[in-house]
Amino acid sequence: MAESMTVPPGDGGRLRRRTSLIICYVALAALALVWLLPIAYSIATSFKSATEIAYSGFSLLPAHWVAENYVTLVEGASSYPVLQWFVNSLVISTSHAALTVVVVALAGYGYTRMRFPGRDALFLTLLGISLFPSVVNLIPSYKIVQTLGWVNSPLAMIIPGLAGVANVFLVRSFMAGVPRELDEAARVDGAGDFRIFAQVILPSIRPVLIVVFLFSFTGSWNDFLWPTIVFNDIERMPITAGLLLLQNMFGDYSKLGQLMASAVLAMIPTTVLFLAAQRYFLSSLNLNAGLKG
Repeated sequence: MAESMTVPPGDGGRLRRRTSLIICYVALAALALVWLLPIAYSIATSFKSATEIAYSGFSLLPAHWVAENYVTLVEGASSYPVLQWFVNSLVISTSHAALTVVVVALAGYGYTRMRFPGRDALFLTLLGISLFPSVVNLIPSYKIVQTLGWVNSPLAMIIPGLAGVANVFLVRSFMAGVPRELDEAARVDGAGDFRIFAQVILPSIRPVLIVVFLFSFTGSWNDFLWPTIVFNDIERMPITAGLLLLQNMFGDYSKLGQLMASAVLAMIPTTVLFLAAQRYFLSSLNLNAGLKG
């Protein structure tokens, strides 16, 4: 009788795995709720009227969906040019991300395919320097930007940070998975370094370059502290610095709906970019997957 009540070892293992999987899903769902609830509240509030925000108390969904906050943002362009800030951020972030891809791809090629004295020591030194908090570079960076005449210029956000060590490390690690036999075969055909880089390496590391573009674009778009330092011209501000200005203008929260509407506009590009490129992000997690198959 006791033997018939015993759970087979295989069934016990499956039960434990199923229980662990359920716990993981519950934890992930709770974490997703923590992240998504403020976003959902922001989007819903941006469609509430000023009267409902002031007198209805807390409610997640608006009683009446209105678009007046977005209309007001467009009509008030002379006082707070949100759409101009949006365009400024789009130009700055796209330019910064595209140039970052070029710089880190070349740097990754140099650190993996080219041999020169002190190559590994130099890379380790750069990794060590990157461990220092970026805030310690604010004053020296501002002095450099000021000397170059880039204050209130998009170049102040486009150029600094192009050779981010984290991106170089990511590309270098991914590029190391590309077989060197491809380089040797290309050299036999008479190809030089530039041709090997352009025709052999770049097609092989395209997924990680897309990820670098994604990270660089998102980092530049969401950068808050640096643009508030190098921009004081309202027309040339990116949207993050503009949101701080709006927060100061609407400090009494009488125009909370407009503030939320501008925040929703600021979320659109990074959300769309991530949704479009998430499969490349997942493929980059295998740093040795330089080539498929």
